[in-house]
Amino acid sequence: MSFDSFSLDQRIMAGILAAGYTTPTPIQTRAIPAVLAGKDVMGLAQTGTGKTAAFVLPLLQRLLNENAPTRGPIRVLVLAPTRELAVQIHQSFFGLGKQTGIRSAVVIGGVGAMPQIKALRQATVAVACPGRLVDLMNQGAVDLSKVSALVLDEADRMLDMGFLPDVRKIMAKLPRQRQNMLFSATMPTEIRSLAESGLRDPVTVQVSNTAPAATVSHALYPVAGSRKQDLLEKLLNDLGQNSALVFTRTKHRAKGLAQKLAGKGFSVTSLQGNLSQGRRQEAMDGFRNGKYRVMVATDIAARGIDCERVSLVVNFDLPDTAEAYTHRIGRTGRAERNGEAVSLVAPEDESQVKFIERSLNLRIERKRLDGFSDNAARAPQYDSQPRTQQSRRPGPAPRKAIDSAATKSLLPVRSGASATSRGDNPTSARPKAAASAGKPRQHSASANAGASARDAQPRSRAAGQSQQAEGPDGDRWMQVWGKAQPKQLLGATGHRGQDARRASAGRKPRNEERSAK
Repeated sequence: MSFDSFSLDQRIMAGILAAGYTTPTPIQTRAIPAVLAGKDVMGLAQTGTGKTAAFVLPLLQRLLNENAPTRGPIRVLVLAPTRELAVQIHQSFFGLGKQTGIRSAVVIGGVGAMPQIKALRQATVAVACPGRLVDLMNQGAVDLSKVSALVLDEADRMLDMGFLPDVRKIMAKLPRQRQNMLFSATMPTEIRSLAESGLRDPVTVQVSNTAPAATVSHALYPVAGSRKQDLLEKLLNDLGQNSALVFTRTKHRAKGLAQKLAGKGFSVTSLQGNLSQGRRQEAMDGFRNGKYRVMVATDIAARGIDCERVSLVVNFDLPDTAEAYTHRIGRTGRAERNGEAVSLVAPEDESQVKFIERSLNLRIERKRLDGFSDNAARAPQYDSQPRTQQSRRPGPAPRKAIDSAATKSLLPVRSGASATSRGDNPTSARPKAAASAGKPRQHSASANAGASARDAQPRSRAAGQSQQAEGPDGDRWMQVWGKAQPKQLLGATGHRGQDARRASAGRKPRNEERSAK
């Protein structure tokens, strides 16, 4: 069968010829006639089967048959889960319908909304991500009252990304009389429920189950987690001039792995959620035109990648589901070309491998490379001569222990209620040296004994640390390394230095002078 059998307009046939299409794919053969007949279609097909052209070509033909205006209002609405896929579908409408004059507009996040609003006013086809379209609907910036055809592309991925509530909100605003098309690689319960509520007597087009394309070969490489990057570099070096797509589980891993590969001299870029729309588009264009030979991406970011030069897909991190495995390896082996899918499997991933094999009814071949295996972790390398232990700077000398008995002799405490009633707190006062008036007082025997014991100990206390003893008249003294002053000279006003000087000069404390006045 050829495209001529569909009786498409010559302007559309010119677009097909320019795109290089020669023979319709199985899904195109089954879906195009149903869409041309105005029937609802539910297509079950994996990526890389030509499903985009399966709805673009008949929708362009229907618009021409209806003599629809080429510059608005919006008659066809296509919803896609990611920006990359939306841009790809928009480019398909533009390329295949270039000779028809039908305009399309793309509505995605990450860029300014005003240019998109202006483009929607002049477009007959709108390709949008659900989140941004709902934002424009809430602003009253988009008119969907004339939509006659709705396409939900990769509906299972929109479910995974949490867009299903937005999709239902959009569908509620559309005219009831419309044609509906839903395409999905898998059919979860939620998507089946959406199809039953939104599609009327749909024609089911299923070209294959969730099994990968027959043109793709599969291999598992058991390898220790610490050797994954080394094995990946080996595979990329053997790739030649073809392109490779490497999948990681997280965007942080994708960014870090791309930087490490770039440091090893590989022509590599990354595609992950933290990139701006401009950076994402630059990465996509560079990968398509051969500027970058390797792309490291996450599952969600890689949706919409359409590069015929991809001959190798590497699962650096194993996917969580069999559907994700199918989506990943669908990036290679496209358009009946041969491709290879390689998974780097650590010992802890073996249970997930068995689950994927059971789900796809597929036995994946195990391969091994010399020096790389699940127990071939890189051994530490040693010099021929043992290294001497590096010297370290000496730390502070250990403090010498102080005899507890001698310490107690340094701190005699007044017995009886006098000390308690006076509320003396030796540690609360900050002793200062004071000039004594008259002859110095003689210390008691206990104080002299304490001083002798103190002198016998090493001077490990910091300067200014106080000790207490009793004077001959029972007054408590504060000793500061040989300097002593009676605590009673500190006064009760808090002006310790001033009161001490006044006492040495035979004057009363300041508060007592003020009281006398």
